[in-house]
Amino acid sequence: MNTLHQAMAHPGIAIGLAALAAVCFAGAAVLQHRAVTAEHTPGGHVDPHSRDGLTRAGLVAAARTPGWLFGLALAAGGTTLHALALVLAPLSVVQPIGVLAVPIAVLISMRRTHRRPTAGVVVGVVLAVTGVAVFVLTAAGSATSTPAADSAMALAGAIVALVVVAFAALGLARSGWVRCVALATGGAVAFGLVSALMRAVSQLVTTGASAIISPAVLTALGGLVAALLAGGWLVQQAFAAGAPEVVVACMTVVDPIVAVLLGVVLLGEGASTPVVIWLQLLVAAGLAVVGVVALASHHPDALARREAAALAGVPATRPAPRSASRSSVGSGSRREHVLHRR
Repeated sequence: MNTLHQAMAHPGIAIGLAALAAVCFAGAAVLQHRAVTAEHTPGGHVDPHSRDGLTRAGLVAAARTPGWLFGLALAAGGTTLHALALVLAPLSVVQPIGVLAVPIAVLISMRRTHRRPTAGVVVGVVLAVTGVAVFVLTAAGSATSTPAADSAMALAGAIVALVVVAFAALGLARSGWVRCVALATGGAVAFGLVSALMRAVSQLVTTGASAIISPAVLTALGGLVAALLAGGWLVQQAFAAGAPEVVVACMTVVDPIVAVLLGVVLLGEGASTPVVIWLQLLVAAGLAVVGVVALASHHPDALARREAAALAGVPATRPAPRSASRSSVGSGSRREHVLHRR
């Protein structure tokens, strides 16, 4: 096993696998978003102020559709490719490549809806992709890995859990694109922990530091499954609140940033990184975050929500009285539905 790992341990192979995974994730996001939206907004009546999440019955109904199941298969394939890439290369090399899913998702949505992206969407995508590209190129030069300590994995898991709960609470308390971004960010943070634990387990097993059935490995796998389930639920809720490109952007920007930070904590991947490099990473991450906000706030779906909110005389990202919410379901929400699922 070690011989095969050494033979394949080339950055180019890991990058190729991660790029293929990004294609799978983009396709999965578009397909599952379409299925979830169809169940969450029966008849096409979308309340731009609603804070109602996707119910369990709605999620079960969406999960029975061919589109959602095909999206799940694509996501599983992408996860497998991503896991293989993490075995072959450090987190800071593999994770940021997933940002390719953002322009891919935009292209898929353009083809499906027969519309061109707005200038704000283009700027958001460019900023997000550029920020993460600079992030990975800067981080890759000093990335090294060591087996993770049990205490470090436990601490990282506890911190991530608190962050995920905070974003989930924010998202569930708001509406509009803020809800979508907060829920998708919470899911991305959870998935960042999944990637970090994948890499940690691979390091423990391939280096011989722990057996595959050791308590450390089994605990890490348990945390991985819990984070995967939590992240998956939050992402489905985000699909019900916003466009697939926005959800993909949040995931592919936040996920690598969280994973790289966890790589530093768990695996010592940044132990020899100079301060000036960390400053460059911070600027690149900030650029990517600005890109996500621009994409979310200028997406046609978000613009339609704001127009519907303006007709009702209520801010688009805050809850409205029931009467105002229902009165806004008319022309503005129908226009949003056409944009969203045309």
